[in-house]
Order: sequence, then C-alpha cells, then structure tokens
Amino acid sequence: MSQVLHTPPPTTAPADDDLAALAARNGLSVSGARPSLPEYVRALWARRHFIAAFSTAKLTAQYSQAKLGQIWQVMTPLLNAAVYYFIFGVLLNTKKGVPDYIPFLVTGVFIWTFTQSSIMAGTRAISGNLGLVRALHFPRAALPISFALQQLQQLLFSMAALVVILLCFGVPVAASWALAIPALVLQFTFNAGIAMIMARLGAKTPDIAQLMPFVLRTWMYISGVMWSIDHLLSKHNGLPSWVGPTLQANPPAVYIDLMRYALIDSFHADKLPHHVWLIAVGWAVLAGVGGFIYFWKAEETYGRG
Repeated sequence: MSQVLHTPPPTTAPADDDLAALAARNGLSVSGARPSLPEYVRALWARRHFIAAFSTAKLTAQYSQAKLGQIWQVMTPLLNAAVYYFIFGVLLNTKKGVPDYIPFLVTGVFIWTFTQSSIMAGTRAISGNLGLVRALHFPRAALPISFALQQLQQLLFSMAALVVILLCFGVPVAASWALAIPALVLQFTFNAGIAMIMARLGAKTPDIAQLMPFVLRTWMYISGVMWSIDHLLSKHNGLPSWVGPTLQANPPAVYIDLMRYALIDSFHADKLPHHVWLIAVGWAVLAGVGGFIYFWKAEETYGRG
C-alpha cells in the first residue's frame, strides 16, 4: 500500500497593508504613537490642572529642607542683586549715568532670573523625570511648561519684594505698572517655548545641562541686566552698526526693558528700542509656537532607550 504524503499549502505572511487595515477595523493604533497636533493640544489642555498642581508642588518642595523655607524664593534673587551691585555698580561703576540704579538693577536681575531658571529647568524636564515619563501616559510638554510656570510663581513672590524696593527708593506707584502684566505674559510664553526646545535637546543629550550655565552666563552679560544698553550705545558711537540693534533686540533685554519701563518712572520710552512691543510679541510667538511644535515632533521618543 502506498502512502500519499500531503504537503500543506504554503502560507503567505499577511502584508503590512493587511495588518494596518485589520488594526484600523478593530480600532487599534500604534502604542506610543505621536498624536496629531490638534489632539496633542487638546490632551495638554485637559491636563492643565495637573500642570498647575505639579508646578506648585515643585515650588513648595524646592526649599522644604531649608530652615528659612520659602523665604529663599525672595532672598536668592535679592542676594544675587546685592552681589551684582557691588561688582558692577561699585567696582565697575556701571551705575554712573543710570538714574534709580538699584531699582534698575533689581528689576533686571529678577526678570533675567525668570528666564534663566525656566531654561535650566526645561533642560532637565525630561531627562530628570524619566521615572514619571515612563510610568504615566500624558503629553510630555506638560513637564517643561509646568517648570516654566513654577518659575513664574517664584517671580511673583519676588515681585512683592521688588515693589517694596521701588517704594523705598522713591519710585511712585503709577498706571504704567499695569504694563507689567502683558510683559510677563509675553516673557512666560517665550520662556516656555525655549524650555520645550531645551527639554527635547536635553532628553537626547543629557550632557547639555552641564553646558547651559556657561551659555546662560554669557547671555546674561550681553542682556543689560547690570548695565544700561542705551547708555552704552550713547557713549560708544564707534561700535559696529549691527551691535546696537542686536543688543536691543536680544529677547531677555527686550523683556527686561519693558518691565523697567513699566515700573520705573525714570526709565523713559526713549530708552526702549523702536517697535519694542512688536519685537516682544514676535519673540514670544516664535519661541512659544516654534518650541511647542519642535517638542511635539519628538513626542514618541521621550523616555525610550
């Protein structure tokens, strides 16, 4: 008796298109896939309470081990201002020709610290919170935005001390103080955008956090924090033609000048660059929108590897 061997018909692996269609029919999607930009914005807005609570908790915990606690939120920028006053105002005499120099300096230090701290916190937003990123599913942009919001909250504490300093040095309360609100909104938008850019870069290359203090220190020295850009340009007419517009359009210098104009009555409009509000809005939109899109494009890579 002969045995007939029946070989099973060859099976063909389903094509990728067939698998994609099968997944679509059953409502399945790629795990960890980047959502569309509108979906991402909606998801981020839905977690706005988490962003606010997370930033407040980080701010509260920041000085929880210190005996003076939250007082350091005000003392730290004040001590920085005192150091800068001694070095730049006294030793280097940058206060010469600058009226209300101490309010001028303290305002510059507080506003610069807001930008500096937001960028530094944003650089470590992903790389320093990998446990949270890997454990929970949420829009990762919530982290750099919450860190920028934390620094805004800290600035508001410092602003209370700034008001006392302004009054002690004879700067009167004026209607122009209301301009501080739109200036801070624009600066926060700019800071959050740069924080998101640095968060993506820091997630890919954590060593960039070690480089940023040197970059930010250089940025501070050219932003008119301790000295008047307008006074420098009026004294040194031999500078190259591009130096003046570059210094005046520098984003931190723009927001510092706007805050000085809003709060200090001796800081007049002639010390501001032309179209200063348009420049401030432009930087906020460019950094805020551009930084958000740049961060969103790498959403599915955060916490991987």
